[in-house]
Amino acid sequence: MNSLLQSSSPKTPLSESEVADGLKEALINGSNEASSILSATDGYYGDVIVKIFLPQEAKIITDNLSKIPGGEKLVNDLILRINRAAEDAAKDAAPIFINSIKQMTISDAFGILNGEDNSATLYLISTSRQDLYNLYLPKIRQSTEKEVMGGISASESWDALTGKWNLFASSIAGKLAGFTPVNTDLEDYLTNRALDGMFLKVEDEEKNIRQNISARTSDLLKKVFSSIDN
Repeated sequence: MNSLLQSSSPKTPLSESEVADGLKEALINGSNEASSILSATDGYYGDVIVKIFLPQEAKIITDNLSKIPGGEKLVNDLILRINRAAEDAAKDAAPIFINSIKQMTISDAFGILNGEDNSATLYLISTSRQDLYNLYLPKIRQSTEKEVMGGISASESWDALTGKWNLFASSIAGKLAGFTPVNTDLEDYLTNRALDGMFLKVEDEEKNIRQNISARTSDLLKKVFSSIDN
C-alpha cells in the first residue's frame, strides 16, 4: 500500500498514520455520540425509529392482556422497562466501541475511508457486536424477568404461550392447517433489536461526518475526510 494518500489539495498528502488516526477519531466521536443519544432518558423509548417492541408473535399476549382492566398499562409498562434497560446498557457501550477501534489496522482504515457511507459502522458491527450483545443481554433479561401480572413475568408468559402453541403447531391438526412452531427467543430478539438501534445511530453519525463538513471538528478530521469529498 502506498504510504501517502493524496488529499483534495496536492500540497497536503495524507500519511498512513493520519488516515488511521483520523478514522479512529471519527469512530470514537461517532460511537460516543450514539451512546450518549441512546443512553439518555427516552433515547430508545422516545425514538420511533429505534424503540423496542415485543416480537410479532407476542401479539396474542398483548391483545389478550389489553382486554382486561389495567392490561394495556401492563403491556405499556413492560415495553417501557425493556427500553429503559436498553438505555441503561447504552451507557456502557462506548468503552466497547473504543476497544474495537483501537484494534483497527492501516488496511482497515483505508478500506473504511474509501468505502461506502456505512463502512465504519460495518467495521464496528463485525468487531464489537458480540461484546455489546453480552453487555445488553443481562439488562434485557432482568427486565423481562420482572413480574408483569399475577406473579408471572414477561419471560414466563412468553415461554408458556409459545410452548402451548408449538405443541399444537407440531400436531397433525396444526400441520394440516399450515401452522409452524414459534422459535423466537424473547431475550435474544429484544437484545438484537436494541443493538440494531445502536448501530443505526452510529451509522447516522458516520454519514454526518462524511457528508457534513461542519461535523469535522478537528483539523485532522477535516484533512482526512476532505480527501474523499467530490
